[in-house]
Amino acid sequence: MKIGITCYPTYGGSGAVATELGLALAERGHEIHFISYDQPFRLGSFKERVFFHEVEMEDYPLFEHPPYALALAVALHDTARKHDLDLVHMHYAIPHAASAYLARQMLGNERRLRIVTTLHGTDITLVGLHPSFHSITRFSILESDGLTAVSSYLKDETVRDFSVPADRIEVIPNFIDMGMWRPDREPCHRAALAPRGEKIVMHISNFRSVKRIEDVVTAFAGIRDKVPSRLVMVGDGPDRPRAAQRAEELGVDEDVLFLGKHQSVEELLSCADLFLLPSANESFGLAALEAMACGAPVVATRVGGLPEVVDDGVTGRLLDVGDVAGMSAAGADILRDDALLARMAAAGRAAAHARFSTEKVVPMYESYYDRILGS
Repeated sequence: MKIGITCYPTYGGSGAVATELGLALAERGHEIHFISYDQPFRLGSFKERVFFHEVEMEDYPLFEHPPYALALAVALHDTARKHDLDLVHMHYAIPHAASAYLARQMLGNERRLRIVTTLHGTDITLVGLHPSFHSITRFSILESDGLTAVSSYLKDETVRDFSVPADRIEVIPNFIDMGMWRPDREPCHRAALAPRGEKIVMHISNFRSVKRIEDVVTAFAGIRDKVPSRLVMVGDGPDRPRAAQRAEELGVDEDVLFLGKHQSVEELLSCADLFLLPSANESFGLAALEAMACGAPVVATRVGGLPEVVDDGVTGRLLDVGDVAGMSAAGADILRDDALLARMAAAGRAAAHARFSTEKVVPMYESYYDRILGS
C-alpha cells in the first residue's frame, strides 16, 4: 500500500505513535509519505520507503494566523496525485481530518482517496468539545472512511459527545517497540541520576495542568521519607516553575532533577525503578506503557484509558485523582519490597509485549486498512 500519514511533529504521544506506525509499516513493505509542517521528531535517519513532504506556508501580512489547514489540504492533494496514495491516515482530528476531506474533494472524480482518522485524546476531550470546533470536528469524523480510537474510553467519549455510531469506531491501542523500550539498555545513566544508589522515581510529560505536576513532587516527597530515592522529571511546560517551587517548599529540591526535553527518553526510562503519573485524565497513557516496557511499575490515577494499560496490583497501582498520600504509600511499598518490585516489573514488561507491542498492533492497522480499501 501507499499510505500518507499526517500528525503533529512535536513532542507528544500522537506524533510518536504515528511516526512509529509509519516506520513499522515501511519495514513491512509499504510506501509511507509523512505530510506535516515539520519533520516528526522521531523520524531520524534515512529509511527505505519513507518520505517526508513539508507543508509550505506563506508568511503573508494579510494573515494574522497563516491558514495551515488549507495549506495541509493542498499538500495532501498534491502528494496523493503525484504518488498515487491509496489512503491517508490522519492522526488527531483537528485540523487534519478536515484537511483530508478537503483534499479528497479537490481530487474530484480523479480518484477516491480513502481517509482513516485516529482519535488520540484532546482532539475529542478538549479541543473538539469547544463550541468553535465541535461541529467541524464531528463533520470531519463522520466524513472519514475509517475511524480508530486508542482506547475504549476514548471511543465511548466520542460516541457520547459527538453522536458517532459506536460501530463506526475501531479500538486499536497505542504500541511500542519492545526492542527500544527495555530495562537493560546501555549505556545506563543510573550512576549519574542516583549517585548514592537511591531508587529512581521518574515522571515524563508536557508539564501541563492536566498532568498535575505538583502532585508528582508531593507524592515523591512522601516516598522519599520512607525510601532513599530521587525524582527525575523529564519534559517541560507551563507548570514546571510550580513543581520546582513545590519541591523547595517540601525540602526535597536537592533530590529532584529537572532534565527538560529529551529525544532519547528510552535511555532514561531504562533506569527508572518507579513511574508516577497522577494525571487528571489520560486518553491512553503512552508514558505509562513505555515505563512498563522498561520494567518500571506505574503508580497512576484511575482515569480515562489508564485502567486499560495498568493492571492495578499487578503492573502497578491505580488511585483516585488527588490521592497523593495513597500514591506515596503505594510507591514506597513497591520500592521497599524487592520481591514485589521485581514481580511488578516483570509483569509490566510481559503485559506490554503481549498486548501493546509493534508485532501485535501494527498488523491490526494493516487489516483495518484492507477493510477500508475494500469497502
